[in-house]
Amino acid sequence: MCIGTCILTFHAPYVNSLKEKRMILKSIIEKTKHKFNVSIAEVDTQDVHRILTIGFACVSNEMRHVERMMEQIVNFMQEHTEAELVGVEKELL
Repeated sequence: MCIGTCILTFHAPYVNSLKEKRMILKSIIEKTKHKFNVSIAEVDTQDVHRILTIGFACVSNEMRHVERMMEQIVNFMQEHTEAELVGVEKELL
């Protein structure tokens, strides 16, 4: 069994409230869940309204599949939000 985890950090300078941040997070998380079979959630910076920290995990029987899936998810999330991707932390187990 191969497991991939990833933490993405986005900067959204146009966000002015935590309510607005939650709307953006909910949208990107739901779109990602709908397209990919991954566990995903906000994992840090819950009280900082301009920083979005999203973590996800995926499992497969092949490491190549996990790596490919993680790249596709990162690209998908970048394409479906106006926030700037400022950090990516990946771990493969």
